[in-house]
Amino acid sequence: MNNQTQIFGIRAIIEAIQSGESIDKVFLQKGLKGDLFSELESLINKKSINKSYVPNEKLNRLSKKNHQGAVAQISPIEFHDMETLVLNVMESGRAPLFLLLDQLSDVRNFGAIIRTAECTGVDGIIIQKKGGAPVNGDTIKTSAGAVFKMPICKVDHIKDAVFFMQASGIKVIAATEKTNNLLYDISFKEPCAIVMGSEGRGINPSILKVSDTRAKLPLLGDIESLNVSVACGAFLYEAVRQRF
Repeated sequence: MNNQTQIFGIRAIIEAIQSGESIDKVFLQKGLKGDLFSELESLINKKSINKSYVPNEKLNRLSKKNHQGAVAQISPIEFHDMETLVLNVMESGRAPLFLLLDQLSDVRNFGAIIRTAECTGVDGIIIQKKGGAPVNGDTIKTSAGAVFKMPICKVDHIKDAVFFMQASGIKVIAATEKTNNLLYDISFKEPCAIVMGSEGRGINPSILKVSDTRAKLPLLGDIESLNVSVACGAFLYEAVRQRF
């Protein structure tokens, strides 16, 4: 973090959140008390902003300023409203292709996926407000600048996005090894949204349960899984192949 991507001080962070600033994460000093600090915690929880309680030494490394026990990381992009984005794409007359990332945690994987998504004509990426990788310098670098071209939306829970996609006539396809269906047997020509899971856990079982269909990649070696950004690329280019 640097001075262009952070806010420091409890009051300053409160005002930034209230003014609608896009904040990815707030670092809070462990054990800190006080009315103003409690007000900040309540606001962070209300807005579903990522937070982490850290020692004062960590905050001192993040900011050389008088941080008062709180440093916030600002997102370098403006996030889109999911419902407006989906409506606009549907009204364009083309079959939409969306990507839902279920708490992906590695910023470099996130950046690589954004880059591939931009190259394959994805209409938008939906992420969860809490628990996922932030949009930071590493994300921007790995995406080769695609993060500034790709609409990204935040939702309270990925399941909210799944239900909205389905209500909009968009088929939700879960990329998971927990199926017998190969992705080559699935139609990507119709409006669809592909769900990719986190690096360690995969897709949350509650998301798998409500998805319209599941699909997997054939794995012919001894390794049981692919890197998520590589797997995502394979899914997206199968969609391109079918639509091209």
